[in-house]
Amino acid sequence: MNPKTIIEDLMETVIREGGSDLHLPAGAKPSIRVDDQLIHLESNPPITHEQNLESLDMFLNAEQKGRFFKEKQLDFSYNHKGQARFRCNVYYQRGEISIALRVIPKIIRTYEELNLPPILDTFASKKQGFFLVVGPVGQGKTTLLASMIESINKTRAEHIITIEDPIEYIFENKKSIIEQREVHTDTENFHTGLHATFRQDVDVIMVGEMRGPETMSTAVTAGETGHLVFSTLHTNDASQTVNRIIDSFPPDQQGQIRLQLAASLLGIFSIRLLPRISGGLIPAYELLINNAAVANLIREKRTHELNNVIETGSKQGMVDMNHSLADLVRSGEVAIETALLHAPNPEMMEKLL
Repeated sequence: MNPKTIIEDLMETVIREGGSDLHLPAGAKPSIRVDDQLIHLESNPPITHEQNLESLDMFLNAEQKGRFFKEKQLDFSYNHKGQARFRCNVYYQRGEISIALRVIPKIIRTYEELNLPPILDTFASKKQGFFLVVGPVGQGKTTLLASMIESINKTRAEHIITIEDPIEYIFENKKSIIEQREVHTDTENFHTGLHATFRQDVDVIMVGEMRGPETMSTAVTAGETGHLVFSTLHTNDASQTVNRIIDSFPPDQQGQIRLQLAASLLGIFSIRLLPRISGGLIPAYELLINNAAVANLIREKRTHELNNVIETGSKQGMVDMNHSLADLVRSGEVAIETALLHAPNPEMMEKLL
């Protein structure tokens, strides 16, 4: 069986099993991740370096292969027979090629289908500002942003530009015009693609990931000057996110970025996917909404107090992670042991139960 057939069969397996990831490690048997559990496909033979090397012709064009062999790793996307897309990373380990593939569902799900709060549509309905979705890798950040973009697409006539590495969800124009630009293919990097939107009569911008101070500065400025900007960061909560943005700048520029962020920030949504008692995954989340108190804390270098504002801001729609976890336990969705494992303050969460 040739490498293409082997990989396509494995793709069919992860789709059929409702999995999220497929791993093709050189020298080991393939594995899939289902409901956050890694499952080794023991009936399959080990994947070889030669198979993965040969499969590059299936995945990559000549320019991409050149970059991979130079940089030793590469992100790309792959459309499998129109059934699903995969976000892929090919890389070297111990001198051999391995491949990791994440399933991107064809259907863009709604907030309700994702078990996320409808208040998120409040941010999607804004005309300008900066909204961040944060959390570790694999927690559904891109899926949530796709849902927000699709909500706009269905309800408003806007010019939307996404800048991604690689392009994941594919949008179809409804009321809006959506143009998707892939880093390295359609634009050199996130920063240049984002800067170019100022000359493209854009209303809504989605930046796949905030990489580096140049991208962060341009995104914050865009949110401040009449654009609605969505992006992601690999941070754990709101206070850490604000600090990460500010600390990425030299000390002499941090005062200015504090002022801009305080003015343009709409909110920060932190998400975690937890194993559900009934099977599958369900999100727990934290939501910070920028108001006068939050803006003052950002300007006055008191970001360590943001958690207190979130805990006391439920009347404004804010949600802290401990309350979100406690609600999941009380509703029978998540085991208390799971919730305590993910709680930022386990003692406080126990008091909530």
